[in-house]
Amino acid sequence: MAYYFAYGSNMNAARVVARIGETRRALLGWLEGHRLAFDKASRVAGIAHANVQPASGSQVEGVLYELATPEQIELMDPFEGRPHEYERHLHAIDTHEGVIEAWVYVALPERTAEGLKPAREYLDHLLGGESLLSKAYFTRLAAVEAEHSLDDATLAQLGLSRTSPR
Repeated sequence: MAYYFAYGSNMNAARVVARIGETRRALLGWLEGHRLAFDKASRVAGIAHANVQPASGSQVEGVLYELATPEQIELMDPFEGRPHEYERHLHAIDTHEGVIEAWVYVALPERTAEGLKPAREYLDHLLGGESLLSKAYFTRLAAVEAEHSLDDATLAQLGLSRTSPR
Protein backbone atom coordinates (compact mmCIF):
# COMPACT_ATOMS: atom_id res chain seq x y z
CA MET A 1 0.00 0.00 0.00
CA ALA A 2 1.04 3.59 -0.64
CA TYR A 3 0.47 6.36 1.91
CA TYR A 4 0.49 10.15 1.81
CA PHE A 5 0.92 12.32 4.91
CA ALA A 6 -0.87 15.67 4.67
CA TYR A 7 -0.03 18.40 7.18
CA GLY A 8 -1.27 21.37 5.14
CA SER A 9 -4.38 22.13 3.13
CA ASN A 10 -4.81 18.50 2.14
CA MET A 11 -5.90 17.70 5.68
CA ASN A 12 -9.28 18.68 4.20
CA ALA A 13 -10.43 15.32 2.81
CA ALA A 14 -12.76 16.99 0.29
CA ARG A 15 -9.73 18.76 -1.19
CA VAL A 16 -7.89 15.46 -1.58
CA VAL A 17 -10.89 13.77 -3.25
CA ALA A 18 -11.25 16.72 -5.65
CA ARG A 19 -7.56 16.46 -6.54
CA ILE A 20 -6.78 12.74 -6.73
CA GLY A 21 -10.01 10.84 -6.12
CA GLU A 22 -11.13 8.66 -3.24
CA THR A 23 -8.56 7.13 -0.88
CA ARG A 24 -8.95 3.90 1.07
CA ARG A 25 -8.96 5.61 4.46
CA ALA A 26 -7.56 8.44 6.55
CA LEU A 27 -6.07 8.29 10.02
CA LEU A 28 -4.15 10.51 12.42
CA GLY A 29 -0.42 10.47 11.97
CA TRP A 30 2.48 12.47 13.28
CA LEU A 31 5.89 13.25 11.90
CA GLU A 32 8.42 13.21 14.72
CA GLY A 33 11.42 15.54 14.81
CA HIS A 34 9.70 18.23 12.74
CA ARG A 35 7.65 21.38 13.31
CA LEU A 36 4.95 22.98 11.21
CA ALA A 37 6.07 26.22 9.57
CA PHE A 38 4.21 28.71 7.42
CA ASP A 39 7.35 29.64 5.52
CA LYS A 40 6.75 28.33 2.00
CA ALA A 41 6.44 31.45 -0.13
CA SER A 42 3.39 31.48 -2.38
CA ARG A 43 2.80 33.28 -5.68
CA VAL A 44 1.40 36.21 -3.68
CA ALA A 45 3.80 38.42 -1.72
CA GLY A 46 3.58 37.89 2.04
CA ILE A 47 1.35 34.80 1.82
CA ALA A 48 2.56 31.39 2.99
CA HIS A 49 1.79 27.76 2.45
CA ALA A 50 2.57 25.12 5.07
CA ASN A 51 5.90 23.34 5.31
CA VAL A 52 7.67 21.05 7.73
CA GLN A 53 11.08 21.90 9.16
CA PRO A 54 13.38 19.61 11.16
CA ALA A 55 13.05 20.38 14.88
CA SER A 56 14.32 18.05 17.56
CA GLY A 57 11.69 17.19 20.16
CA SER A 58 8.79 18.47 18.04
CA GLN A 59 6.12 16.73 16.00
CA VAL A 60 3.69 17.63 13.25
CA GLU A 61 0.22 16.13 13.32
CA GLY A 62 -1.56 15.43 10.10
CA VAL A 63 -3.83 13.18 8.10
CA LEU A 64 -2.32 9.97 6.80
CA TYR A 65 -4.14 8.83 3.67
CA GLU A 66 -3.95 5.25 2.50
CA LEU A 67 -4.04 5.70 -1.25
CA ALA A 68 -6.33 3.57 -3.41
CA THR A 69 -3.50 3.21 -5.95
CA PRO A 70 0.21 4.10 -5.75
CA GLU A 71 -0.21 6.35 -8.79
CA GLN A 72 -2.41 8.77 -6.83
CA ILE A 73 0.69 10.39 -5.34
CA GLU A 74 1.79 11.35 -8.85
CA LEU A 75 -1.61 12.99 -9.39
CA MET A 76 -0.92 15.13 -6.30
CA ASP A 77 2.48 16.34 -7.57
CA PRO A 78 1.17 19.19 -9.77
CA PHE A 79 -0.99 20.53 -6.93
CA GLU A 80 2.04 20.56 -4.64
CA GLY A 81 4.29 22.17 -7.24
CA ARG A 82 6.64 19.24 -7.45
CA PRO A 83 9.50 19.48 -8.36
CA HIS A 84 9.85 23.29 -8.44
CA GLU A 85 8.20 24.24 -5.12
CA TYR A 86 8.15 21.08 -3.01
CA GLU A 87 9.96 17.77 -3.17
CA ARG A 88 8.43 14.48 -2.11
CA HIS A 89 10.24 12.31 0.48
CA LEU A 90 9.42 9.05 2.22
CA HIS A 91 9.22 9.49 6.01
CA ALA A 92 8.25 7.27 8.91
CA ILE A 93 4.87 8.43 10.21
CA ASP A 94 3.76 7.36 13.68
CA THR A 95 0.15 6.22 14.04
CA HIS A 96 -1.90 4.39 16.64
CA GLU A 97 -1.42 1.33 14.40
CA GLY A 98 2.39 1.63 14.42
CA VAL A 99 4.88 3.28 12.11
CA ILE A 100 3.89 3.62 8.45
CA GLU A 101 6.17 4.91 5.69
CA ALA A 102 4.48 7.68 3.72
CA TRP A 103 5.14 10.35 1.13
CA VAL A 104 5.60 13.84 2.61
CA TYR A 105 6.00 17.06 0.61
CA VAL A 106 8.77 19.34 1.90
CA ALA A 107 9.36 22.83 0.52
CA LEU A 108 12.61 23.44 -1.30
CA PRO A 109 14.79 25.69 0.89
CA GLU A 110 15.07 28.33 -1.84
CA ARG A 111 11.24 28.62 -1.82
CA THR A 112 10.99 29.52 1.88
CA ALA A 113 11.04 32.90 3.59
CA GLU A 114 10.45 34.44 7.01
CA GLY A 115 7.56 36.69 8.03
CA LEU A 116 4.84 35.08 5.92
CA LYS A 117 1.23 34.34 6.90
CA PRO A 118 -1.26 31.90 5.41
CA ALA A 119 -4.48 33.07 3.81
CA ARG A 120 -7.53 32.51 6.01
CA GLU A 121 -9.09 30.29 3.31
CA TYR A 122 -5.92 28.18 3.22
CA LEU A 123 -5.81 27.83 7.00
CA ASP A 124 -9.46 26.72 6.93
CA HIS A 125 -8.40 23.70 4.86
CA LEU A 126 -5.92 22.72 7.58
CA LEU A 127 -8.68 23.04 10.14
CA GLY A 128 -10.67 20.58 8.02
CA GLY A 129 -8.62 17.83 9.66
CA GLU A 130 -10.22 18.56 13.04
CA SER A 131 -11.88 15.15 13.43
CA LEU A 132 -8.48 13.41 13.37
CA LEU A 133 -6.24 15.97 15.08
CA SER A 134 -5.68 16.21 18.81
CA LYS A 135 -7.62 19.01 20.48
CA ALA A 136 -4.38 20.75 21.53
CA TYR A 137 -2.93 20.67 18.01
CA PHE A 138 -6.20 21.87 16.46
CA THR A 139 -6.35 24.73 18.97
CA ARG A 140 -2.80 25.80 18.04
CA LEU A 141 -3.70 25.70 14.33
CA ALA A 142 -6.86 27.72 14.89
CA ALA A 143 -4.77 30.41 16.61
CA VAL A 144 -2.37 30.90 13.68
CA GLU A 145 -2.43 34.49 12.46
CA ALA A 146 -3.82 34.51 8.93
CA GLU A 147 -4.36 37.05 6.18
CA HIS A 148 -8.04 37.94 5.77
CA SER A 149 -9.96 39.69 3.01
CA LEU A 150 -8.13 38.43 -0.06
CA ASP A 151 -10.14 38.94 -3.23
CA ASP A 152 -11.20 36.08 -5.52
CA ALA A 153 -8.47 36.78 -8.08
CA THR A 154 -5.76 36.64 -5.41
CA LEU A 155 -7.24 33.45 -3.98
CA ALA A 156 -7.16 31.90 -7.46
CA GLN A 157 -3.44 32.74 -7.70
CA LEU A 158 -3.01 30.80 -4.47
CA GLY A 159 -4.94 27.80 -5.78
CA LEU A 160 -7.85 28.59 -3.47
CA SER A 161 -11.53 29.17 -4.03
CA ARG A 162 -14.46 30.15 -1.86
CA THR A 163 -16.69 27.75 -3.83
CA SER A 164 -14.51 24.67 -4.47
CA PRO A 165 -12.39 22.54 -2.16
CA ARG A 166 -9.90 21.92 -4.93
